[in-house]
Amino acid sequence: MEKDFHRIRRLPPYVFAEVNAMKARARANGEDIIDFGMGNPDQPTPQHIVDKLTETVQDPRTHRYSNSRGIPGLRKAVAAYYERRFDVSIDPESETIVTLGSKEGLANLASAITSPGDVILVPNPSYPIHPFGFIIAGASVRNVPVTPDQSFMEALERAVVHSVPKPTALVLNFPNNPTAELVDLDFYAQVVDFCRHHEIWILSDLAYAEIYFDTTPPPSILQVPGARDIAVEFTSMSKTYNMPGWRIGFCSGNKTLVAALTRIKSYLDYGAFTPVQVAATAALNGPQDCVDEIRTLYKERRDVLIDGLAAAGWDVPSPAATMFAWAPIPTAFRHLGSIEFSKLLLAEAHVAVAPGIGFGEHGDGHVRIGLVENVHRTRQAIRNIKSFLGTYQNVIEKADKQAATH
Repeated sequence: MEKDFHRIRRLPPYVFAEVNAMKARARANGEDIIDFGMGNPDQPTPQHIVDKLTETVQDPRTHRYSNSRGIPGLRKAVAAYYERRFDVSIDPESETIVTLGSKEGLANLASAITSPGDVILVPNPSYPIHPFGFIIAGASVRNVPVTPDQSFMEALERAVVHSVPKPTALVLNFPNNPTAELVDLDFYAQVVDFCRHHEIWILSDLAYAEIYFDTTPPPSILQVPGARDIAVEFTSMSKTYNMPGWRIGFCSGNKTLVAALTRIKSYLDYGAFTPVQVAATAALNGPQDCVDEIRTLYKERRDVLIDGLAAAGWDVPSPAATMFAWAPIPTAFRHLGSIEFSKLLLAEAHVAVAPGIGFGEHGDGHVRIGLVENVHRTRQAIRNIKSFLGTYQNVIEKADKQAATH
């Protein structure tokens, strides 16, 4: 029996699928593909965290169902992290909940708070779960364009004025994936003031709180007085501690939103495996040298990538945070769009990147490059890209000259 499901119909074809299929075919043919396409940390989880998991899993009592809210010790560790890092006091009983990664938390909260036809504001470009978590839940998403030629607040105000019905929630993500853009507390204060005035909930994704380089540590929206009246924040262990496959994160802030997520999760899951939660507690409460080392590793990779691409003739802004570079497509190739340029780069340079249109139409002039290959592989990618750019630049110049003579 074939059935066309309503919610599946609302999901467009996966824009990365074509590039991923090309990548798979190339590897099947024995080609060495240097893959910057996915933000998947390549380094191991710090050993003391793994050791705590191994130790805890030996206790058969931990093999039973856990609590969908998260074990008390981990929620207290999250509260301690907020106190230590942001000078923000979080009630571990009512203002934080453990999630199966930040994606799961955001998607389930979207389901909990969305009524059919609700309008949700999402920056564009943005990480796909930000719009599609709400689209799956039945909402209509209104894009807030993030472009160099206008301020975010102006775009936000315009989006609210022109939305019918009035928007019910706004998604934020800083440091941003894919653009690596940072904001300060003054920005958050403006957004909180605006959203309080318009009675709009804020869902802030702070997955890259600890991946920053040449700047002061990124702030939390919960540092803004009054933010907890309307905002929650999602944090994740994936990037901070190289724990992407462990699927552990948190949602903290407004009690009403935390309670809504708690309620819906009580129907959907029994929480993360208890030994994983105990290990996550050890990560938050333990030595943080590993976080400094992870940050240093990404900074080294960033510097090699950005300097190397500049030498190859491709000027890419140096990201101040996240594990991504948001690279403008070179002028000669811009007419191709991000999908065709990504396919060309894969075919000719054996380098995989993420096409910017996968993050929204306002991302189509860029590709996202993940800092997920070691320095040696990154340098090899740069050599490949330099050769590719040189060859194709000559072809394009020749074609332009021929066109000019006719």
